Amino acid sequence: MIDDDEDVLLAAKLLLKKHAHQVIIEKNPKKIPFLLNNDTYDVILLDMNFSKDITSGKEGFYWLSQILEKDPSAVVIMITAFGDVEMAVRALKEGATDFVLKPWQNEKLLATISTAIKLNKSYKEVDKLKKAKKQLEEDINQPFKDIIGHSRALKEVFNLIDKVARTDANVLILGENGTGKELVARAIHQRSLRKENSFISVDMGAITESLFESELFGHKKGSFTDAKEDRPGRFEIANGGTLFLDEIGNLSMPLQSKLLTVLQNRQVTRLGTNNPVAIDIRLICATNMPVQEMVADGSFRQDLLYRINTVEIKLPPLRDRIEDIPLLVDHFVEIYSKKYRKEIRSVNEDTIYKLQKYDWPGNIRELQHALERAIIMSDNTELEPEDFFFLTHNKSSSQDLKTDNLNLDEVERSVIERAINIHNGNISKAAKELGLTRASLYRRLEKHGL
Repeated sequence: MIDDDEDVLLAAKLLLKKHAHQVIIEKNPKKIPFLLNNDTYDVILLDMNFSKDITSGKEGFYWLSQILEKDPSAVVIMITAFGDVEMAVRALKEGATDFVLKPWQNEKLLATISTAIKLNKSYKEVDKLKKAKKQLEEDINQPFKDIIGHSRALKEVFNLIDKVARTDANVLILGENGTGKELVARAIHQRSLRKENSFISVDMGAITESLFESELFGHKKGSFTDAKEDRPGRFEIANGGTLFLDEIGNLSMPLQSKLLTVLQNRQVTRLGTNNPVAIDIRLICATNMPVQEMVADGSFRQDLLYRINTVEIKLPPLRDRIEDIPLLVDHFVEIYSKKYRKEIRSVNEDTIYKLQKYDWPGNIRELQHALERAIIMSDNTELEPEDFFFLTHNKSSSQDLKTDNLNLDEVERSVIERAINIHNGNISKAAKELGLTRASLYRRLEKHGL
């Protein structure tokens, strides 16, 4: 409540503190911007006149406009001792929720505030519904909005997700660390018939053998030393939804056997009980390990592999989808510029070129961390190649030219072909890579019939 009369403020606080969680009173209207910046309020009671001998309400209308500019959904009740119908109508037209005259009747003031609070809640509900509708529309228009890229390799992944999502087929996602395997698993779940139910993610590499059964199948109170209460396992929690087992290639053979038994019987038995519980889950697994080779050398059960890979999705490493790097860069620059309050507005072409030349052994996760670090360290509004001085392992060094032919013409032809292939036929970039001018490269292309 903002009013220049201290007696009025104290009287109002004594009345309202019995009915409200918190009542803030303020004599000086110039503190309104500060108050709005530091908190949100269900209802604001605002006097219309703060200067002696002024009855026009001009000050009140000014501060009403300031409040609504700051928060258009604010619920403001105007208060004056000199009210009339014309002023009341104007206050409502300019955005006030209601109008009260001093001296007020306590019951009437409480009723007015109660109605205003209900209105405030309805505003919030409408706002929540609008945001939900907007989010739903965005999800419909961008079904893979969390998976960023438009390369051919990624489009093939999108196609597989579309085909498999609405089935209950078990899926095995293969890919190097940092390629986004969990994002793909979540995309499958969000487009499945189980999307209204739980998506439960389990990092199999982080679960010790001693806790495997307790974590996945649950336990009964007293079944082991630290079992202080009954606890369902991840399979039970995911019942009706999707269970994502990440890094499944890390499981030992004994744990693979226990997992296979549950998948075959479609039921789990908590530790310390003899009562099996039926489960209905959609299983998605992921690994960065070569499971086919592991089957061949006997470190992964073939029958378990048959169970988990009804459909197999292979995620391309970032070095095989370099055309997606500019989109990923824009995405992470926006996130970390906001997080660290930096005015990074762009990434220049030379920087993108450097990032596309690097082979990204850590894939998207490494790119994300590299951009976060560069943004923290940069003092400019544009990221430069020098901001990524820590990237030392690049394509040209990791893909050394291998040839048994020492004929200089043949070696030159081979190097030129490779440079053009790396840059998808872009002559300017290929020439820059080779240390040539465009004209020099064109002469060599003509010389070698390329």
